[in-house]
Amino acid sequence: MRIFFSVFLTCLALLPDPLHAGVANTGSITPGFVGSQMNYINNNGIFLESNNSNFGFGFVTTQDSVTLFTLSIVHQASSRLIWSANRASPVSNSDKFQFQANGNVVLRREQGGGGSEVWRLDNSGKNVSRIELRDSGNLVVVSGDDGASIWESFDHPTDTLITNQAFKEGMKLTSNPSPSSNVTYTLEIESGDMVLSVNTSLTPQVYWSMRNERGKIVNKDGVVTSSSLLGNSWRFFDENRSLLWQFVYSDDKDGNATWIAVLGNNGVISFSNLGSGASAADASTKIPNDQCATPEPCGPYYVCSGSKVCGCVSGLSRARSDCKSGIASPCKKNENNATLGVQLVNAGDKVDYFALGFATPFSKRTSLDRCKEFCNKNCSCLGLFFQNSSGDCFLFDWIGSFKSSGNGGSGFVSYIKVAANGAGEDDGKHFPYIVIIILVTVFIIGVLIFAAFRIHKRKKTHFDELEQSSEEDNFLENLSGMPIRFAYKDLQLATNNFSVKLGQGGFGSVYEGTLPDGSRLAVKKLEGMGQGKKEFRAEVSIIGSIHHLHLVRLRGFCVEGTHRLLAYEFLAKGSLERWIFRKKDGDVLLDWDTRFNIALGTAKGLAYLHEDCDARIIHCDIKPENILLDDNFNAKVSDFGLAKLMTREQSHVFTTMRGTRGYLAPEWITSYAISEKSDVYSYGMVLLELIGGRKNYDPSESSEKCHFPSYAFKMMEEGKLLEIVDGEMKNVDANDERVQRAMRTALWCIQEDMQLRPSMSKVVQMLEGIFPVVQPSSSSSMGSRLYASSISEESGGGKSSGPTDFYSENDLSAVRLSGPR
Repeated sequence: MRIFFSVFLTCLALLPDPLHAGVANTGSITPGFVGSQMNYINNNGIFLESNNSNFGFGFVTTQDSVTLFTLSIVHQASSRLIWSANRASPVSNSDKFQFQANGNVVLRREQGGGGSEVWRLDNSGKNVSRIELRDSGNLVVVSGDDGASIWESFDHPTDTLITNQAFKEGMKLTSNPSPSSNVTYTLEIESGDMVLSVNTSLTPQVYWSMRNERGKIVNKDGVVTSSSLLGNSWRFFDENRSLLWQFVYSDDKDGNATWIAVLGNNGVISFSNLGSGASAADASTKIPNDQCATPEPCGPYYVCSGSKVCGCVSGLSRARSDCKSGIASPCKKNENNATLGVQLVNAGDKVDYFALGFATPFSKRTSLDRCKEFCNKNCSCLGLFFQNSSGDCFLFDWIGSFKSSGNGGSGFVSYIKVAANGAGEDDGKHFPYIVIIILVTVFIIGVLIFAAFRIHKRKKTHFDELEQSSEEDNFLENLSGMPIRFAYKDLQLATNNFSVKLGQGGFGSVYEGTLPDGSRLAVKKLEGMGQGKKEFRAEVSIIGSIHHLHLVRLRGFCVEGTHRLLAYEFLAKGSLERWIFRKKDGDVLLDWDTRFNIALGTAKGLAYLHEDCDARIIHCDIKPENILLDDNFNAKVSDFGLAKLMTREQSHVFTTMRGTRGYLAPEWITSYAISEKSDVYSYGMVLLELIGGRKNYDPSESSEKCHFPSYAFKMMEEGKLLEIVDGEMKNVDANDERVQRAMRTALWCIQEDMQLRPSMSKVVQMLEGIFPVVQPSSSSSMGSRLYASSISEESGGGKSSGPTDFYSENDLSAVRLSGPR
C-alpha cells in the first residue's frame, strides 16, 4: 500500500498542473507552471484568466490556420487580441509555455524544433513570485521581494492599445505585415509628436502625425511624451502628465467603457468599444481619416483619388503596360560591375505623395535638373519630387501609392525611375500597351456576350420550335377531312433528297417527287417559321378539305420538328405563265380554244371557292403563275397561302395587303374592305393577258399600249376590240362569239367600282353564253382615268415609262408567291 501511494504522488508531480489540468487559473500562476494548447483545449487554450474573467492568457488560434497558435492576451467576450508574444512565429498545439523555477518565462517548441525557444523573458536573479493577469488586461511579472512589477505587457505593446494603457516615448505599435507588399506600419511618439510611418527596407516614411491632425482638440502647447485611451478620447500628455491634446474618436461618453486602438496591416488605426457583449462595436473614426492618405490604398505607382478610386499614374502607364517600374533590385549590377540601365519618366500632372508633408528634403534651393541628377546617381532612389516654389528636392527609396492633388495641383514635379527598356520621358513615342489590353479585353467580352446570346437564342429558338410544333399538332388534329400526313423521311426519299427543283416560291422551293406507288408529287418545302407558318396553315386548312376539278389537289403534308412541307398532285405542264407569254422565238404558245378552256376552268374553280364551300374563300393572289395546267391543259387554281376566309354572313372584310403588283384590285390600294370581287378583278387581268398574250404592263410597248387595260378600254371605245387579241395565237376566228364575250367579260371584271364587277358564277355564265355580255360602260371611273391619262400623254407628245399613277410603284407592294409548278 505504501509503494502504491508513492507511485501515485510521483505521477501527480509529473503533471503540468496537478490540480487544474484543463481548467484555467484565476488571477495568477506561479513558477513551475507548464502548459500547452492541448492541455487546455477544453478552455480554448486559455490557462490564465483575470479575476473579473474579462481577459484570458494562453494559446489563441491564428487567422491563417486553426492548427497554429500565438501566446496572447485576449478579451474573452469579443475574442479581440490585446497582446501577443509570438505573432510572427506561431506554434503548434503541443508546444510548451514554461514558467521556470528561476523566474524565466519561455515558449518552447517540442516538435521539429529540438526544444528551440520561440519567445523568452529572462528574469533570473529577480526573485519572481508569480505572473498576474490583471483586470485591465495587463500581464505582469511580479517580484517576490516587494510585489513590484518586473515586466508588463503594457510596456511592450504589439499592434493594440487598450483603455488606461500608457503609451510612452520609446514604445512602438507595429502592424502585421501588409498582404500586398509585406511592409509593416509603426506608431510611435518622437520629437514631441505621435507619428505613423511605413517601414520599408531602407528609410521609414512618415505619413501622419497627431500634430498635423485637424480633428484634435488643443488644450495647451507642449511636448508630448505619453498618451492614453481614456473614455471616448485619446489623450496626450507632457512629462508632468499635463493634458496637451485630445482626439475624440466616439460620441459615446461612457466613462466605464473599454476601448482599443488597433494599427491594421493597411496602415490605418481603428477604434473599437469592447463592451460586454459577444462582439465589439467599431467606431467610424479612423486615423488617417482620408482613405488616400496611407502608403498603399491602391498599391505602388497607382494614383488614389476620391473614395479610393485607383488608376495607374499617367506617366508610367504610357511607359509600361503593367504599371510597374521594372526595377526589382535598384542597386544590382550586371556582370561588368555596372548598374542596370534606368531612366526617369515624368509621373504626370496633379500628382501628390503621402510622405511629402513629413519628409526632409534631400537638397534645398536646387534646380530640377540637379534633382534628377541626384536621383540618377543614387541607385537607391526610385522616385523624386521637386517643388518649384522652394527648389526643394525630395528623393525616395521606396514608392507607395500616389494621391491625386485635385484641380489645384500639388506644386511638385514628380519623376519615377524605370528600367531602360521602357519608353523615355520625352520621346512621346509610347507603345500603346494599355490600348491593346483594353481592345483585347473588349473583344473577349464581346465574344463572350455574342456566344452567350447565340446559346440563349438557340435554346429559345429550340423551345419556340417545340412550342410551335405542339401548337401546330393541336391545330391539325382539330381539322376535319385532313389529308395524308407524311413523315419527313418519306418525302425526302420521294424527292431523292430534294434534288429536282421545279421552282421557287415566296416561302419556299418546290421539288419533284415520286411515291412508291409511282404517283408523282410536287413537294413545297417551306423555309422559316414566320409568315411561312401562316401560309402552311392556310394551305392545309383550305385546300386540304376541298376538292374540285379546277383546284389543285393537296395530297398530303409534313409537320416534323422544324420541317413544314406540302405535297401536291404533280401537274406536268406547269403554270399558265410559260404558255401565254413569249420569252424567245420558237416558244410554243396556246391556241384560242385551249386558252378559252383555261379561262373557263379557272372561273369555275374560283366560283366554287366563292360560293360552294362552307366558308367563302377569297384567294387573294390570282395570277398566271398560280394557275397550273395538267397534261390536257386543264386549269387548276393553286397556292392558297394568302387566302382569306369569310363567313356567309360577311360581305366584306378588312385585312392586310396581300397579292402581286399588277393584279391587285383598287380596294387593296385605297384601304377599303375587300370581298370576293377582289378576286374577280385579278381574274379579269389574267383573262386580258390570256386574250392579248402579253403582261398587263409592258414598258417595252409604246406609251399608248404599255398599260394593257387602258389600251383595251380605248380600243373598246373605238370599236376595235379585236386589236387587243394576240396576233401570234393560232386557231382564232375574228367572228368567234367567244372572243367578243371573253374581251367584254374581262373589261367588266376590272371595273374600279367593285359593285359593277360580276360574280365569278356570273362570269362562268357570261363565258358560256348563258348570260348576255353587254359592252361595259366607258364612264367607269377607272376606265375614264386611264383613258384620259393615255390621251393626255399622247397629246403631249411624250412617252410614258410606266403605268398611270394608279399603278405606280409607290402605291403597289409586290408580294410574290408561287405554288407548285
